Amino acid sequence: MHENWSLQKNPEFMMAENAEYMEEQSQEIFLGKEEGLDVSIYSNPEYNWLQMEQIRMGIKDKIDVSSYADPSYSYETMKQIRLSIYSSNDLTAYLDRGFVDDELEQIRLALEDGLPINTWLTDDMYVQQIYEIRIGLYEGLNVSVYANSQYNWMQMREIRLGLEKKLKVSAYTNYLFSHWQMKEIRLGLEAGLDVSSYAKLIFSGTDMKEKRENLLKEKTPNPAVAEKLGINLKSLSKKEFSIFVEDNGNKAFGYIPWTTGTMMTVDDVYSALKKRGIVVGIKHEAIADMITKRRMNEKVLIAEGTPAEDGKNGWFEFFVRLDLPRIPAPLPDGGVDYVNIEAFEMVDEGEKIAVYHPAEKGVDGENVFGEVLHANPGSEKKPLKGEGFLIAPDGITYFSKMNGKFEYVNGKIIISNMIIVKEDVTAVTGKLEVDGSVYVIGSVYSGGYISATGDIIVEYNVEAGKLIAGGNVMIKKGSCSKNDCFIEAKGEVSGSFFEAANINAEGNVKANYIMNSNINTMGKVIVSGSKGMLLGGRVCAVMGVDTYNLGNKSHIKTFLEIGKNALYEKMQARLAEKRERILEELSMLEDRWHKILKALPPNKEAAIELIKKLNATIVAKDHELADLDAEVSKLSNVTDQEMKAVIVRGFAYEGSFIEINTVRYMLPSNVSRVVFKLRNNNVVMVKV
Repeated sequence: MHENWSLQKNPEFMMAENAEYMEEQSQEIFLGKEEGLDVSIYSNPEYNWLQMEQIRMGIKDKIDVSSYADPSYSYETMKQIRLSIYSSNDLTAYLDRGFVDDELEQIRLALEDGLPINTWLTDDMYVQQIYEIRIGLYEGLNVSVYANSQYNWMQMREIRLGLEKKLKVSAYTNYLFSHWQMKEIRLGLEAGLDVSSYAKLIFSGTDMKEKRENLLKEKTPNPAVAEKLGINLKSLSKKEFSIFVEDNGNKAFGYIPWTTGTMMTVDDVYSALKKRGIVVGIKHEAIADMITKRRMNEKVLIAEGTPAEDGKNGWFEFFVRLDLPRIPAPLPDGGVDYVNIEAFEMVDEGEKIAVYHPAEKGVDGENVFGEVLHANPGSEKKPLKGEGFLIAPDGITYFSKMNGKFEYVNGKIIISNMIIVKEDVTAVTGKLEVDGSVYVIGSVYSGGYISATGDIIVEYNVEAGKLIAGGNVMIKKGSCSKNDCFIEAKGEVSGSFFEAANINAEGNVKANYIMNSNINTMGKVIVSGSKGMLLGGRVCAVMGVDTYNLGNKSHIKTFLEIGKNALYEKMQARLAEKRERILEELSMLEDRWHKILKALPPNKEAAIELIKKLNATIVAKDHELADLDAEVSKLSNVTDQEMKAVIVRGFAYEGSFIEINTVRYMLPSNVSRVVFKLRNNNVVMVKV
């Protein structure tokens, strides 16, 4: 009958034809209509389906649901109010005091049993504490001994268990005792020991346990000695048994202390379980084994509930590779294999790139008292952000909008236009200007020109020409020219080698050797491998240089300018200019803010919307300014006195010039494995 319950197929249910309703909500409305109920009371998308269910059940049972038909109440709170109405109890006063969900359940159960729970409740108590007070009242105990929020629920339990055994609990009611200490004192009292020797705050729970067990050994008579003394051990038979409920009520352990004359039966254990209200998951074989094998001084699991199974979080299944190596593989000599790296993943227009799998609800459990343990539902992930893709009408399937390069960076999908050039780029090819990325399967020769808003990847060599990239530049085999190769990149520049190249980059410049090149970078210059060499030319690198060898035996002059150099000053000036521009824009926005406040539109909604938009713009500008200041601070920090400006892992040869924050130093002789840094306005060498 309920196989096809879609409300959209019945005009009578047009109120539910709303994209705001989830499938389960629509079903609750359908069930209510089918039962002849007034579903308008809960036909509100602010209610989730569980809340709707509680209201529907109340209407069905002809009770006044107005006392709990409030979207701000959780479904569990609604449930407890509904159940309390059945027993003519009023939970309103407890709601006003801030009690909710499972706390209300404990209060309701106490009221249904006619227990004076309100006498002992304080507003700062939580569910486990309320439970301990309720059980104590139910068992007729003097709960005033422990019904105080200064005790946590585990301390309350230890005092309650002592009261059940009619012990002198005053020996351990000091709230400064941990529940472990309280337990050891209680067990000692149960065994008839004089606990005064160890019931002191100076002893830890472990210390107390050791002292209790020693006292127990001293007290327990040896059977042979008892016989000589004429003691009848059977006459000393006692029923000593404790139940420990742990893991938030999921497990119950039986414990028979090794005391003189303790004689427990299976029926005694079942009686104790019944008295404690433990009715679920009783392990009959374990109880029989504990009694027949006299497993004393041992905690035995005698009841176990069914734990709640939390729902599975939502997740994305990708149909393209996300694990392309961002770092090239190392070569045997420690260099980097730029030739064989897979630099990107290509996708076709309409290709399925990802599917979202929604979160799962989870399965409720049950503790040993028969109480429901509510499962946590899995959390949903936000839709993927980025560009170059479409989301199907089902809301979970992602398709590529174009043929292009796929990237997944910082949780965002970026699919950008990628032009693949299956030939060499030369003067004959003409200027290649691309809104996106370019992949040249061949090489770039004299006169070749490529300008791209994204990355430029060249499979083989660049001999001459000009490459301008809004992203990274990768030349897999390398560049060799006669100072007529020009590379500009907003990101990194990398390749197997660079000879007589002119490079300007905002990111790092990386290779296995660099010779006679002119390099300017806001990042680092990194030369890898035991054969790696930075030789000749001029390197201006704000963040420093990390190379294996610097210069060579022929003492070819190699110039390094590190830290606060001309490039750094240029960047600082650019950032300062940008900061001034942001401050001017903020000032204009604030002026507009004051003008708007003086002349708000007469329409209240329009006025609120206008203020919200302007405030959001001001906040965004404030964030932009904060990000800029962080960038300036970071730039200043990396060029301070402690920066390892130049790291040479092999040899640094005579004839190399190193300038750090405009302080120049010429290497007078060959050295090995050193770091050059600035100290007290002098360039110094430190051994690696």
